[in-house]
Amino acid sequence: MLIRYAMEEGVLHLRITRDLDISSRAAATLEIEMLLFTLHPYARVRVQLPTADPSPASLSVLARARRLCSHRGVPLTVVGPVSVSEPPPVA
Repeated sequence: MLIRYAMEEGVLHLRITRDLDISSRAAATLEIEMLLFTLHPYARVRVQLPTADPSPASLSVLARARRLCSHRGVPLTVVGPVSVSEPPPVA
């Protein structure tokens, strides 16, 4: 699974699970398109990228998602990866 999702109060939260390459780009685009057309988000779509420096294929999927959201009149928000803080040092 390339895309994880959750729907909450009209907001569709999408998380790209790994940086995409050419062979996974089409599958990820289809997953996002299917989710947009079946879940009908009305407030916003939020996409979380897997890395701070996404691949060209990941950016291509993001551009397609932006066009789909724009066509439906739904704002798109993009966020970076969740940073995991290091555990505190043991004394």
